[in-house]
Order: sequence, then structure tokens, then C-alpha cells
Amino acid sequence: MRIGQIAPLFESVPPRFYGGTERVVSYLTDELVRQGHEVTLFASEDSRTLARHVGVGRAIRLDPACRDPIARHVVLLEKVFARAHEFDVLHFHIDYLHYPLSRRAGVACVTTLHGRLDLPDLVPLYAEFADMPVISISDAQRAPLPQLNWRGTVHHGLPRDAYALGRGGGGYLAFLGRLSPEKRPDRAVRLAERAGVRLLIAAKVDPADRAYYETIKPLLRNPWVEYVGEIGEAEKNDFLGNARALLFPIDWPEPFGLVMIEAMACGTPVIAYRCGAVAEIVDHGVTGFIVDGEAQALAAIRAVDGLDRAAIRARFERRFSVEHMALAYTAIYAQQMRLVHTKTDADERAA
Repeated sequence: MRIGQIAPLFESVPPRFYGGTERVVSYLTDELVRQGHEVTLFASEDSRTLARHVGVGRAIRLDPACRDPIARHVVLLEKVFARAHEFDVLHFHIDYLHYPLSRRAGVACVTTLHGRLDLPDLVPLYAEFADMPVISISDAQRAPLPQLNWRGTVHHGLPRDAYALGRGGGGYLAFLGRLSPEKRPDRAVRLAERAGVRLLIAAKVDPADRAYYETIKPLLRNPWVEYVGEIGEAEKNDFLGNARALLFPIDWPEPFGLVMIEAMACGTPVIAYRCGAVAEIVDHGVTGFIVDGEAQALAAIRAVDGLDRAAIRARFERRFSVEHMALAYTAIYAQQMRLVHTKTDADERAA
């Protein structure tokens, strides 16, 4: 297949630091190339890929000169649709910015929705663009908008060699992600303190979360806590692999939670609150524990050493490999291409 992958411009592909969507796009794009497809990646200029690359500016988060992200994305869209005829399918990862153009492109287009969908402004938008074929990253993600033109659910996947099995020798609990209200680092600190287990927090602070960060600064000085700041991809294996468990104490409808499968790839159990996609990702009692409150979370911390880290890694390989993700996407691409060709044939006959 001739495939165009269209990434957001906020981070490079792959991202230098935090950036779940761009990391998934990177893994998917390179795996599609390895599987023999002709792939072009539309992404920031500082991206790296096995595919052909069309660049638009530096990654926005690392470019202080960028004051208008929408302007950059309009340029991106022009580059994509000027070449749309070169592709069998265009796969977008930029939310809904392209919908008016996709509707008129005459080429198969699909969109993976990577974010939360429980936002009021999305209701009238999808009332207008109800025909747009979209892909969920978990079944739970669909709940606020079940009426959309869903073409499938594809869970994220990672390369098998991206992470190695760890032994959990550090003995600490790990928190990895963003310092934000919905991620609930405050819960993680309380759990560590009550369990009497050291907690390492590796997290970024988005500008939108700066006020929240100021409110929880005192918690980061807790004697049970070590705040190590934002870490890059090269540091994740050691951070997660040496952890006793990953704490994922979220308080929002998490669409997926990439860090959960990153931990599993290291053989590290996940202790996660039952929200969003958690029940689809964590196999309770095998790859970790799904909990409904503090008491259950504390019990899980006590029980987590009884889980088999090699079995966790094996379950990751079976369920969340990049090969599995790429094959699931190409099946949807083929389905969408058939639909577009059928419609084109019907339109020609009607004319």
C-alpha cells in the first residue's frame, strides 16, 4: 500500500521527551515500512523515520519562535492534500483539523483519535462530520460519542526490542507521565507514604498544568518521594525495569495509557485505578491489579511481588506488539480503500 501518515507537529517523531501520540506514530510508520509498504511521514522537520519524510518546521514544543501552532498545521495540510493522489490511504493523527479537506479528497482517509472525547464542543463538530471514518485506541474511548463512524479499535503497540525485561531491583514504585490533576500524582504520593515504599516520579509539567504543579510542590518534598523530572526514551527502560510496580492512579477517562504497556514490556506490574481504558489494558492478577480505591491499591502494593515478571513481558508481546498494531491498521486501510473505490464506481455509473 501507498500510505501517508500525518503526525501532529507539537513533538518530533519520535519525540525527544514526552509525547505519546508522536511515539506511536513513529513505531507504526517504521513497522509499516518493515512490512513492505510505501510510506510517507508528514511530521516536524526534526523527525527521524525509515519512511519518506515531508517536514514542516521544528517540533513546536521545542521551538520558541512558534507562536501560532494552527498556522503550522495549515501548512502541513496543504503539503498533504497537494499530494493526496499519490496515496492509497491517508492516516491522520491530528484530531479533526483535516475533516473539510478529507471529505473532498477522493482518497481513502482514516483518523485515529488519540485524545479524550467527553468534550462538549465535539458534539456539534461530529454532528457535522458524522461521515468521517475514525479509529479508537480503546473501546472505552468511544463511550461519549458512540454514534461516530467507528471503523475499528486498535490498541497501541511497541517494538519488542524497545524495552527489555527488568528485575525490579530498585524496589521503588514508579510514576511516569504528566504532573496534572487527572493523572493524580497526589494519590501516588499518599499511597507510597502509607505503604512505606519509596516513590520515584518522572514527569513533565505542561504550561497548562503549571498552576497545579505549584499546588502540589510540597508533596514532592515528601521524604518518601524523589522527583526526577522529565526523562527521555533512553532512560525509560531503567526507570521502569527497576521499579517494583508502576502506579497509574488516574482520575479521568484515559483513552489508552501508553505508559502501562511500556511498564509491561519491562515486566513491571501496573497498579491502576479503574478508569477509561484501564480494564482493557491490564489483565488483573497477571500484568498488575485494577483497583477501585486506596485500600485496594495498598493491598495491591503488598501483593505485587507475587506476580511473574516474565509472564507480564510475555503477555505484552502477545497483546501489544507493534507488529500486531500495524496489521490491525492495514486491515482497516484495506476496508476503507474498498469503500472509497465502491463509492467512486457507483458515482461514475450514476453519471
